[in-house]
Amino acid sequence: MTHYDARETRDPAERERDLLARLPGQIAHARSKAPAFARLLANIDPSTITSREALAALPVTRKSELLELQKGARPFGGFAAAGWGRTTARVFASPGPIYEPEGNRPDYWRLARAFHAAGFREGDLVHNTFSYHMTPAGSMMETAAHALGCTVFPGGVGQTDQQLEAICDLQPNAYSGTPSFLRILIEKADEAGMTVPFTKAFVSGEAFPPSQREALSARGIEAYQAYATADIGLIAFETPAREGLVIDEDVLVEIVRPGTGDPVAEGEVGEVVVTTFNPDYPLIRFGTGDLSAYLPGQSPCGRTNTRIKGWMGRADQTTKVKGMFVHPGQVAAVLKRHPEVARARLVVDNPDLTDRMTLRCEVHGSEALGEALIASLRDITKLRGEIEFVAPGGLPNDGKVIDDIRTYD
Repeated sequence: MTHYDARETRDPAERERDLLARLPGQIAHARSKAPAFARLLANIDPSTITSREALAALPVTRKSELLELQKGARPFGGFAAAGWGRTTARVFASPGPIYEPEGNRPDYWRLARAFHAAGFREGDLVHNTFSYHMTPAGSMMETAAHALGCTVFPGGVGQTDQQLEAICDLQPNAYSGTPSFLRILIEKADEAGMTVPFTKAFVSGEAFPPSQREALSARGIEAYQAYATADIGLIAFETPAREGLVIDEDVLVEIVRPGTGDPVAEGEVGEVVVTTFNPDYPLIRFGTGDLSAYLPGQSPCGRTNTRIKGWMGRADQTTKVKGMFVHPGQVAAVLKRHPEVARARLVVDNPDLTDRMTLRCEVHGSEALGEALIASLRDITKLRGEIEFVAPGGLPNDGKVIDDIRTYD
């Protein structure tokens, strides 16, 4: 079967109707079962959230905030709708620590769809080298492989020699793990005069440039990547078309201007914000902190869901100027005072080793507007800055709101 299920090829309008029809129920569930959302959405009528425009009016909860929120209310900061017991099979800790629940539903993290696109099928033996210790990556991959009918060897991380021995004995045809560890296994196998038996691979957790993909393909290993997080599970995945990443069928993805919850124009780089339909951990407008952009059109592989370009950097561009933190939300606050400015970027440099801020604004400006912007910038950041006007479309489309170009030579 080319596609995981019929949902992957349905009419995009049908998919959108389905997602938006499910949205009010998920918001009502989050508000009634998760104390944090009961507070955040207290004044929201879930039945009115039936469009992307209505969703965009809800607050964004960013991953960068989750650590402090969880410290105030262990273990999940009030964002989980399930407690200990039959509904929660495991709990994991990501660096921070940030804790994540794993429910007992098959393929809880929904990665089977991505594994299927990577060519994994029933009867495969998967050598899984993601960590099984504390963090969820090992379980994320194993449960996906099991959902497809694969058998899994839980290799985990490290112990390269022992892993190669198991590979030699068991002859697995599939690999899951980081691309860098796959490269290490191949190099060690070459040194030992072995040939790794992998013909397919699912990689994640690191950048996977085309040069690495082509090098693996030259050795007979077709490798695919996906974008997933420990909070959300699968967000988007690569397909045989090799053109961007197709969004999963069970999440609602927005691209917003960093520091705000405002959706950007199609094709513009911004922060990935995800709403999940997970009943156990019902994250509504969860800001991943990752940058990406929508790709126009549909994938040649036949899947009709929207695509994103993949990981394009981090949205949290907070920096310190003259001893004071400046963050993207402050730049957004300046622009809200001056709606005639379409886009802006705060450039921080240090001529003569003295910090300087310049707000570059896409607008046909005037002296009066420049003075007003300087006043707003000083009022909001408590720092003095300069203003530079550039023509509309003159700023790079890379998602940067703050560009720190200081050097200290």
